[in-house]
Amino acid sequence: MKIYHGIADFSTLPFAVVTSGTFDGVHIGHQKILNRLSEVSQQHKAETVVITFWPHPRLVLHPEDDSLKLLNTFEEKAELLSQHGVKHLIRIPFTKEFSQMSSEEFITEILVKKIGTKKLVIGYDHHFGKNREGSFEQLKENAPRYGFEVEEISRQDVDNVGVSSTKIRKALEAGDIATANHFLGSNYQLTGRVVPGDKLGRLLGFPTANIEMDTKFKLVPADGIYAVMVHYQNIVYKGMLYIGNRPTVNGIKRNIEVNIFDFNQDVYGDTLTISFHHLIRNDSKFSDLEGLSKQLALDKIDALRLLN
Repeated sequence: MKIYHGIADFSTLPFAVVTSGTFDGVHIGHQKILNRLSEVSQQHKAETVVITFWPHPRLVLHPEDDSLKLLNTFEEKAELLSQHGVKHLIRIPFTKEFSQMSSEEFITEILVKKIGTKKLVIGYDHHFGKNREGSFEQLKENAPRYGFEVEEISRQDVDNVGVSSTKIRKALEAGDIATANHFLGSNYQLTGRVVPGDKLGRLLGFPTANIEMDTKFKLVPADGIYAVMVHYQNIVYKGMLYIGNRPTVNGIKRNIEVNIFDFNQDVYGDTLTISFHHLIRNDSKFSDLEGLSKQLALDKIDALRLLN
């Protein structure tokens, strides 16, 4: 897949099969659109193009609202789109100026002239352009003038799977990994750099790698202990991940730290990707470190059972 960091870098295609949207999570609803995109491109021996916007429009239009947490970084989103056969990914920088572009201008200047769209596939209730004025009805009515066909994935097709990015976010915030992973069609992931900690895990007999996130907008699931798979240098390890402020030692900072099973490498400064499989238990305060250590031993047994 080729990635373009702006529409100016893209060279017009003779027959482009296109969709656009934020695609946060690239969940099973999005995948219906992507699968149809692939089917149409094969029918016409054409190339697929996804237009996405970064930063997320809400972060630009409502900067005072810091409540939105994203399911994907741009890099994660790009990887998922690549796995679904997308050939070209155009990342359009979303700015307040861009938000003022009319739907007509977006269609004629970007979809038609710059990309070479011959078939547009969109999800139901898809709106675009200034004040979200553009719609499927407008596209269909004017398709002959634009020189491309437009197809809408029906509301029934999307509603049948009962998925939305908002539902996935709520599930993760509740620690409901099973529901989130079901709607995503894959395991939820987060990626971060390993930074020095206070080595409490080593004292307890469960050394951990402390993870620092690259962006404050990435959603971190609810506090608790999770059974996870850890991706490091193209090898996948089993492990258990802790999210919380370590109440047993009266901690105040929220930590993300992972105990990687059967692993003793120095990973400071390196990047780890964590795949969430199961919530083992919620965060708890223990009367002493010995009690915490005993519980961690039980947690490891549970993690291994759940991951096998």
